Amino acid sequence: MLEKSSGTKLQFFSVETFNTENKMRGLFSTLIVVLVALMIVTTEAGKNKKEKNKGGKGGSDCAEWRYGSCVANNGDCGAGTREGTCNEQTKTVKCRVPCNWKKDFGADCKYKFGNWGECDAATSTKNRSGTLVKALFNVDCQQTISVSKPCTTKVKNKPKGKKGKGKGN
Repeated sequence: MLEKSSGTKLQFFSVETFNTENKMRGLFSTLIVVLVALMIVTTEAGKNKKEKNKGGKGGSDCAEWRYGSCVANNGDCGAGTREGTCNEQTKTVKCRVPCNWKKDFGADCKYKFGNWGECDAATSTKNRSGTLVKALFNVDCQQTISVSKPCTTKVKNKPKGKKGKGKGN
C-alpha cells in the first residue's frame, strides 16, 4: 500500500485477483444463462404434455368432444374409463362409476331431487323424482328420473342430542 500525503490509502490489486474476479463473474453469468435455459425447456415440455392430453397430434383444434358413458374396469362400479371422440380424433379418460343407487343413471348426470314420498304399502317402497341440473362430458341424460328405496320400519324413539350434556352434568 502507498500513502498519499493527504493520508488516503491507495490499494493495488494484483493481476491474479483481477483474473479471479473475472472468472467468478463469468461463472455466475454462465450459471444464470443455464438456469434460464432450463426454465424455458421445462415450460415447453409442460406445454407439449398438455397438448398430447388434448387427444390430437400437435394439439387439438376440436372444441366439441363427445364422450361415451363411463365403463368400470372391474364389475359394475368403481374406477373405469370413457372414450371421447371429436372429428376423427379419439381419447380415453379416467372416470368412476358410483357404487350406490346413482349407478343406475350414471355419475355424469346431476339431478336436483325432491323429498321422499310416503311409503306405498303395496310395494313397501317410497319414491322421489329428480330434475336434470347438469350433464357432464356432454353425455345424454334423462330430463327427469324417479328413484325408489325400501320403506323403513324403524320408529325413532328419542331425538338425537349431545351425549353427556344433561342437567345433572
